[in-house]
Amino acid sequence: MKLTYYGHSCFSVVAGGKHILFDPFISGNELAKNIQVDQIQADYIFVSHGHFDHMLDAVSIANRTGATIVGSWELYTYFGQQGVKNVHPLNPGGKVSFDFGTVKAFGAQHSSSFQDGNYAGVASGFALKTSDGNFYYSGDTGLTLDMTLVAKWAKLDFAVLPIGDVLTMGIEDAIQAAQFVETTTVVGVHYDTWGFIKLDAANAKEQFTSANIKLHLPGIGESIEI
Repeated sequence: MKLTYYGHSCFSVVAGGKHILFDPFISGNELAKNIQVDQIQADYIFVSHGHFDHMLDAVSIANRTGATIVGSWELYTYFGQQGVKNVHPLNPGGKVSFDFGTVKAFGAQHSSSFQDGNYAGVASGFALKTSDGNFYYSGDTGLTLDMTLVAKWAKLDFAVLPIGDVLTMGIEDAIQAAQFVETTTVVGVHYDTWGFIKLDAANAKEQFTSANIKLHLPGIGESIEI
């Protein structure tokens, strides 16, 4: 599978013949200033929760590409009200089949609200089964034993996990999360965007390697095969 990183927690995966985009926050991210939002391809956009740094560019990308936005009931309602034509609800515990494969939502331990402070539904992560392989994006979350349920549903090729600490898991908990979901390949996200989530990349890789887990930290705009 081809994964492209767009900074913060935004990335896309080409799987099942579709471009699947997650948590689009690009135009507001100074570190992603060289990324052209209007050139990003998307057939589906998954939004893990309502914080601006995970959905800022969702409407503009969906309206340009015709992509289907998928998220909790509250996000489904919100994006529909914003005029997005293709939206689909998916709450934790639910699963749905699309033309690229099947997705199951899992709860994430994190707050979720819109910019005006209104409730944005339960924060989520997503596990995807596709013809090209399976992967899990935890969304913003703390470590939780519920992650063991992911491995019961899908045998993963890799997981995308936040590692920046403070607002989400840090390195140690992300290693434990990888063990819970039973993968030895991790793509780290949600780090460096602000000073309080700065990452010591060399230390992170060393700790993951010591746990026999491969940590990928692609540069912003970089694509990797995984």
